[in-house]
Amino acid sequence: MAHDITILTETELRAAVPLDLTAVDVTERAFAALGRDGVVMPPIMSMELPGSHDEVDVKTAYLPGFPSFAIKVSTGFYGNAELGLSSLNGLMTLFSTRTGLVEALLLDNGYLTDIRTAAAGAVVARHLAPESVDCAGVFGTGLQARLQLQALHLVRPFRKAMVWGRSADKAQACAAELAATLGVEVTAETDPARVVGSSQVVVTTTPARAPILRAEWLHPGLHITAIGSDAPEKNELAPEVMARADLCVVDRISQCASLGELRSAVAAGVVNTTEVTELGRIVTGSSPGRTSAAQITVCDLTGTGAQDTAIANHARDLLKGAGTIVRA
Repeated sequence: MAHDITILTETELRAAVPLDLTAVDVTERAFAALGRDGVVMPPIMSMELPGSHDEVDVKTAYLPGFPSFAIKVSTGFYGNAELGLSSLNGLMTLFSTRTGLVEALLLDNGYLTDIRTAAAGAVVARHLAPESVDCAGVFGTGLQARLQLQALHLVRPFRKAMVWGRSADKAQACAAELAATLGVEVTAETDPARVVGSSQVVVTTTPARAPILRAEWLHPGLHITAIGSDAPEKNELAPEVMARADLCVVDRISQCASLGELRSAVAAGVVNTTEVTELGRIVTGSSPGRTSAAQITVCDLTGTGAQDTAIANHARDLLKGAGTIVRA
């Protein structure tokens, strides 16, 4: 029997799905689900094309309480810039958890992933950042650097921010854009140690393959969220950073042990997987988050299919009645 499928474009999704507290709350629901029983989330399926660094990743998850589950396909083709095309693309497909039928195609080209990744940073900050944040720091100058500070400002309004990047010009441009967007003082900084030393929250958003944040820069009351390491060859934090932290949190132990900062720390022999806590357990209250203002906390985010299912359901709900309907 034929049924309706809704097709939503990137333009429609961008207009209807902002990075706001509702998106943060939806993403927190995903982590809460991960902290309980009943979630089905297979390992990420990854494929690297021979002869290049081009890659394809597939993520999915079934979450109890959500009427649909998403399967997301993301591509990274890094020669696209020479063709005038975006390097990152992809889509999400929503399936009914009751019938298995396709309900919607979300042709977002990675936009929803950007939103749910930034929202996850805000969820982390809610539970691990100090209650009062005067200065926030970000490593990186790309889109996610901008979005992470925007998301952080939703839950921990800071007075000033600092941006560090390998390119001073890009850092200046990022700082100027964030200052205009957030209405706070934002400066570009050439010394990464000064960013860490001046900040209560630091977010790392780079594709670094060697550590760019050192353990000797840590100080009481600091929180770090690392989102750049999502492949075995990537690494932003020196392994000793996780070893020195009072509390280490990950989005999923199995993922972070193979793809994230946890992988590097375990490989260095300074941390083992029994010493870290999953974010979902903290969100549900099964494990404590920050318990004192002086604690040093670190969270390693690799991105989960649970977040994709949550944000895809959210987008579909916001756009009910919109888009193109096809019969299949």
